[in-house]
Amino acid sequence: MTGRSVSPVVMPEPVLRVEGVSKRFGGVQALKAIDFEARAGEVHGLVGENGAGKSTLVKILSGIHSADAGTVRVHGKRLALARPHDATAAGISAIHQEPSMFDELTVAENIFVAAQPKSPVLGLVDWPRMIRDSTLLLEELGTEIDPRSELGHLSVAERHIISIARALSTDASIIILDEPTAALSHSEIERIFGIIAKLQEQGKAIVFISHKLGEVFRICDRYTVLRDGETVSTGTTDSTDEDGLIRAMVGRTLDDVYPKADARLGQVILKVSGYSHPTEFDEIGFDLRRGEILGFYGMVGSGRTELMESLFGLSQHSRGTVRLHEAAVEFKSPGDAILAGISYVPEDRQHHGAILPMSIARNVSLPQLENVSNYCFLNSGREERLVDEFGRNVAIKASGWSQAVEELSGGNQQKVVIGKWLATNPDVIILDEPTKGIDVGSKAAVHEAIGRLVQDGLAVVLVSSELEEAIGISDRLVVMAQGRIVAEFSRNDFDREKIAAIATRRIGSGREQEPSIEVPGR
Repeated sequence: MTGRSVSPVVMPEPVLRVEGVSKRFGGVQALKAIDFEARAGEVHGLVGENGAGKSTLVKILSGIHSADAGTVRVHGKRLALARPHDATAAGISAIHQEPSMFDELTVAENIFVAAQPKSPVLGLVDWPRMIRDSTLLLEELGTEIDPRSELGHLSVAERHIISIARALSTDASIIILDEPTAALSHSEIERIFGIIAKLQEQGKAIVFISHKLGEVFRICDRYTVLRDGETVSTGTTDSTDEDGLIRAMVGRTLDDVYPKADARLGQVILKVSGYSHPTEFDEIGFDLRRGEILGFYGMVGSGRTELMESLFGLSQHSRGTVRLHEAAVEFKSPGDAILAGISYVPEDRQHHGAILPMSIARNVSLPQLENVSNYCFLNSGREERLVDEFGRNVAIKASGWSQAVEELSGGNQQKVVIGKWLATNPDVIILDEPTKGIDVGSKAAVHEAIGRLVQDGLAVVLVSSELEEAIGISDRLVVMAQGRIVAEFSRNDFDREKIAAIATRRIGSGREQEPSIEVPGR
């Protein structure tokens, strides 16, 4: 008796196939024989460090750059992507981390900005049809955004939804999402993930780019790792783990990303008591020692950033005291804080952290021009030595210190901002989301630099919404929720599940006390 024959599983033909694509910019080989594919109804994670080639590949698929060699096929048809219109016509739509949109126009106008429906009579814009079609697209994505509302009034997450609706309006079969969750809260991320699931159900091929590997494992079916412009690994997400991806990306393990230097705690250098703001935070109290990394963890909207901005003199508190070196201080401006020895690396590097058209050297030397100048004239030698020391300390990758910051990758832009404030040699440095948008290799370099600085006696306040980072390098951890401190943990008592539960719970009108764990010697 013969056994029943079993037909082999046949994988669907890829909607998108990239074969041997290469691209060179001057003397830099950005891509080298890249192979990549995406299938209908699949979320394919594209991961790699900053500078690995992800952005260049996306720009080739979007028709912004032309490949020097190799082929791109959609539904088996070879394409010549010489301009963005060619990509759109082929059904490829890329949605970037900061999508290009028009705040003054309505949602409907932004959705159909490149192809407004026209009246068959006079060829004018058919406004009723545009509103109707926009409504249908938004309903298809499960959202109730009014297509008549002005875009400038929407949140970042809603803007991403409008970008996806725009892609669907062009009948895109391939949707590239580039860091779509970078600036979103937990609830907004869940909303975007729900829409991605709907796109899968519709049979779209989705390319998902993210530095958050937890998200890659949560929503991606397969992955491809790029390193130094080459494809180094591809497979299904259920056949590997986070350590495996990190090793493929940077040749190191997860533990290496969060190196923890031994803390040698000194005297209390900063003490905050009863610190309150009329609307943002209330009754904040903590102390910070030399050689210590004090982490602040909480969800977006917990008041972390507003607290740090106030401590740096960007906004004024209503009551409470701040003592630096045991002396009471009150900063009316950031200049006062800098002179006192406190520096602040803001969360938004592009708008608040750096002057993008200026060079790396000019950005790093800007907060201390008096130290790199002779009277009214800049001393280029001093500036070069300053930038060289701190640029190398945080491992900025650039062609030279004269390169414009806007020409760098997002991770290297962030490292310029960190290097700028470290160069002021502060006693206390506040790092607000210092590795936001940075790949794991760059994170390790930043964490190593922070470790060296605290060993030299610098005191660090680390604000992070990434729990692995917060517990990975902090000596103590303060948890905030709804503008209040709700718990404090010493390093020996870090508990991921407990910390996450406390950070996400709701607080009543009165202050709920979570049992704090005292740090020996406090």
